[in-house]
Amino acid sequence: MAPGTGKAMKKTSPGKAQKSVVAKPSGGNRKRKTKRLQTYGIYIYKVLKQVHPDTSISSKAMSIMNSFVNDLFERIASEANRLAQYNKRRTISSREIQTAVRLLLPGELAKHAVSEGTKAVTKYTSSK
Repeated sequence: MAPGTGKAMKKTSPGKAQKSVVAKPSGGNRKRKTKRLQTYGIYIYKVLKQVHPDTSISSKAMSIMNSFVNDLFERIASEANRLAQYNKRRTISSREIQTAVRLLLPGELAKHAVSEGTKAVTKYTSSK
């Protein structure tokens, strides 16, 4: 492979020019499948319809909400990772997540988030 490119280079003698060879996908002329970007859009929409059934949301507002959820996810995950490292643990459990939520979210919001999280974990463990 040539450095910095995704193409294989054909070896030739020093006097000849090099020709690049592109590897063809096996199976003929099939198009490559592009990986879909995973968002929280459908879940945000479901929660919106539970809270305000007659309200809609623009695509720009949905993009902002998706960024907000991704940012909060990153913050909680990194804080839970830090807590696990402090306690010399290699696994992040629900306890680290709960503590991270308590540290990151303010007052009443943290209480509601912890109660909803506890309810979700209880529902999951009872269904197993």
